[in-house]
Amino acid sequence: MDLSSKLLENAVNEMSQFPGIGKRTALRLVLHLLKQPTEQTKHLAQALQNFRSEIKLCNNCHNISDVEICEICNNPKRNSEIICVVEDIRDVMAIEQTSQFRGHYHVLGGKISPIEGVGPQNLTIESLVNKVKNNQVTEVIFALSSTMEGDTTNFYIYRQLQDFEVKLSTIARGISVGDELEYADEVTLGRSILNRIPFENSLNKT
Repeated sequence: MDLSSKLLENAVNEMSQFPGIGKRTALRLVLHLLKQPTEQTKHLAQALQNFRSEIKLCNNCHNISDVEICEICNNPKRNSEIICVVEDIRDVMAIEQTSQFRGHYHVLGGKISPIEGVGPQNLTIESLVNKVKNNQVTEVIFALSSTMEGDTTNFYIYRQLQDFEVKLSTIARGISVGDELEYADEVTLGRSILNRIPFENSLNKT
């Protein structure tokens, strides 16, 4: 794409780095920003800079947070004895939208995928095991996407936790095999959490 301005071209190139945004969409966004008041563009740039430099990961669940312990973990109305294990922060947001889960979360930061060079040591599995070992946790819910990598990660964690006195369950398969959790509709996802089954039962079906 040949543009008349290097400044415009650089802005378009940077904007097109976002997922799902090609050069044409990036150009429309940049030109839209150009039409806005200068102060609005400055506020956007400052908000992004602050987000990138000041955002934290919760020391307890590894979800994004403004402080050391996130609002979900700090909420006394949440049940800290039930932990829902998810891949990333988008899954936390998806489950929260259902309003069907009132426990805590544990964000792994990905899934085991040897092809992509992601092993158990690259995820927050060790801190999850320590949490179960040291705290009063009664149930761990596996809520990873029903893909090969998700199932592999579920089984690995199951093997790490099966000797502890803790209930291990998985969301019901209202979520289609191969689907990512974040794309499930709220009703289906909510029912999958409410109708969760013992993890051992899911092994018997595979």
